[in-house]
Amino acid sequence: MAGPSANPRAIWKGAISFGLVHVPVSLHSATQEQEIDFDWLDKRSMDPVGYKRINKRTGKEIAKEHIVKGVKLEGDEYVVLSDDEIKAAYPKRTQTIQIENFVKAADVSFVYIEKPYYLAPDGRADRVYALLREALEKAGVIGIASFVLHNKEHLAALIPAGPALMLGVLRWAEEIRSPDALDLPKVGATGAAGVKPAELKMAQQLISQMTAAWKPEKFKDDFTSAIHELVKRKAKAGKTATVQPFEEAPDTSSSNVVDLTELLKQSLGGKARKAEKAPAKKAAAKPAAKRGSKAA
Repeated sequence: MAGPSANPRAIWKGAISFGLVHVPVSLHSATQEQEIDFDWLDKRSMDPVGYKRINKRTGKEIAKEHIVKGVKLEGDEYVVLSDDEIKAAYPKRTQTIQIENFVKAADVSFVYIEKPYYLAPDGRADRVYALLREALEKAGVIGIASFVLHNKEHLAALIPAGPALMLGVLRWAEEIRSPDALDLPKVGATGAAGVKPAELKMAQQLISQMTAAWKPEKFKDDFTSAIHELVKRKAKAGKTATVQPFEEAPDTSSSNVVDLTELLKQSLGGKARKAEKAPAKKAAAKPAAKRGSKAA
């Protein structure tokens, strides 16, 4: 795993919400791209080639303020929506990671996983952050939550990972295509593909021999390494060209922590009060002689 950069910039700030408890957090990218970024250059002048806003009918560039958002209907018809209309249509909170429920991690297929982020406690939220992380770890579950990032609602998994809480952005169910249109062999060893028992046994033996503990550091991106080597060799040979660099990104705000124990009790409702009263009744029922036999 690549080491974290110093003072990583927060992409988003808000709070995790479960029951009445709020955990102020900041969101940080958990990955760094390793692939080669091939920029477009004009080979005649070595100028960067960018993306322009072009009117497709006239071929002319247009200013940002003249661009509106349109949703295509049948034929050539569009419905045009303003930013205010879009916000009013779905006035969703934008600073909350709202936990909907908790599930076993194994129940969430890897097919749904899209991108991981780190969550760091914000302000004075260390204790409540640690409580949520430890509670998830002990229960062996992850939180399924929704939150808004870059004007788009996302489904996410809140996962304890060592000292960190991580937020894994998930794909929505409707984004996963059904395999029904593909010509796939039937499920089961004796399906349409006619798998023989001896073949299946040998395949299982081979899988068994190749099964090992998951060590991600063992696997390397050889293609990227080869391109870096090629770039290094060409640079050493003096085959370079000078190009000018480019741009930057945004930030946001924080929130406060209240009495955690009380909020947890209120979130649990009657269950917490019943659980509190039950031991008190039992203790009262014990004879006085036995009361001193156990240390409090």
